[in-house]
Amino acid sequence: MHDAEGSWPDVVRLEGFVYDSLQPADGIHGNKAVLRVAWIRREPGYAPQPYEQLASWYRQVGHDDDARRVLLAKQRHYRSTLRPAGRAWGHLLDGTVGYGYRPWLAGLWILALTILGTTTFSTASSPKPVQPGQGPPFNAFVYTLDLLIPIGGLGQRSAWYWTGSGVQSLAYVLIASGWVLTTAVVAGVTRSLNKN
Repeated sequence: MHDAEGSWPDVVRLEGFVYDSLQPADGIHGNKAVLRVAWIRREPGYAPQPYEQLASWYRQVGHDDDARRVLLAKQRHYRSTLRPAGRAWGHLLDGTVGYGYRPWLAGLWILALTILGTTTFSTASSPKPVQPGQGPPFNAFVYTLDLLIPIGGLGQRSAWYWTGSGVQSLAYVLIASGWVLTTAVVAGVTRSLNKN
């Protein structure tokens, strides 16, 4: 297909349209994947096939980053068709891991939560030992990692507890966040390894 941005009508029906090659004519400048998504968005309503077709073409020509951009745009467009609870869940997935197309976002969240937990636990009143005189000495950084890492254990979580409800609530939030983010990272890495 040969086209130019100025030749697109306001409404484009792309559902079922299949192509082996996209050749932009003069007039298409900038990030072509973003412009192609704008082209797809001219389709009335939500249709997944045009997104899949464009992403497939980008993968075929070796532009995997553009394919991920198109598939992320597909998820965001689909989210707009959902009910409020589904949209809220979609926003959470988008903000934490970019629907699995940006798993590095989860790493940033883990880093931010590690800094928050370490700072809070090191400045809060001292935790109580589960069994006085036994267990490792308290370390705020290792304690935070022990809460965030859902599998295994570093010995801090089982040796210490907090009596203050605010600090204990943060500990629960870190545990839940660790499970969600770790699961998201695994899903994102699996998706990036399995491009098809």
